[in-house]
Amino acid sequence: MYKLFIIIPFIACSFAQIHAQGQERKLIRQGNKLYDEGNFTEAEVSFRKAIDVNPTSDKANYNLGNTRYQQQNFEDATTQFKQAAEMSRNPAIEAKALYNAGNSLMSQEKFEESIPLFKQALRLNPEDEEARYNLEYARWKLKQQQQQEQNKDQNKDQNQDQNKDQQQKEQDKKQDEQQQKDQQQKDQQQDQDSEQKQQQQSPHQLSKEDAERMLQALTGEEKKTLEKLNEKKVKAASRVSKEKDW
Repeated sequence: MYKLFIIIPFIACSFAQIHAQGQERKLIRQGNKLYDEGNFTEAEVSFRKAIDVNPTSDKANYNLGNTRYQQQNFEDATTQFKQAAEMSRNPAIEAKALYNAGNSLMSQEKFEESIPLFKQALRLNPEDEEARYNLEYARWKLKQQQQQEQNKDQNKDQNQDQNKDQQQKEQDKKQDEQQQKDQQQKDQQQDQDSEQKQQQQSPHQLSKEDAERMLQALTGEEKKTLEKLNEKKVKAASRVSKEKDW
């Protein structure tokens, strides 16, 4: 009894495994057929069902990655290819999965991330010339990408410098305009102050009475001056006559 009881679970487990493997293969074959027909949506469904049956199926994950790649969902394709490479115990499948993962990354212009995957694929399969070519291509594209980023940064710096120069020019212009305005106001104030000062220093306008009095005073002075001159002339004449008599 004990021997039979021990054997039964083993046989049941083996039958379950065999059934699961058969179901997995059937779903993968179905998915491959749909894939070849270009029906990638239905092919994806079949491969996902195969993964549900056997989550560690490297072939189902690999083929699902191909399907997602054909649907241009490169991010999901990268994930599936990496999972297939991790799960596979077959170096050939692992190398192909890594190669395809690198291609998926290049399709996303993630050239730097793709380079290690191509290197790993070449270590597993040194004879893979396509992987070697894609490795060099990824390196070349990465160099171009870095150069473009460098040029972009330089242009950004130049634009920032130009903007700073333009802002400085505008600031200087505003400052000059303000200085001119201040100077004009200062000059106007100086002119007003000078005009007020001149008005304060200028004599007041004479009235008619003041003018007549000043005229009369000037006339009196002239009379006195004439009288003095006449007196001097008389004295001078008398002296001359005396000299003549002498």
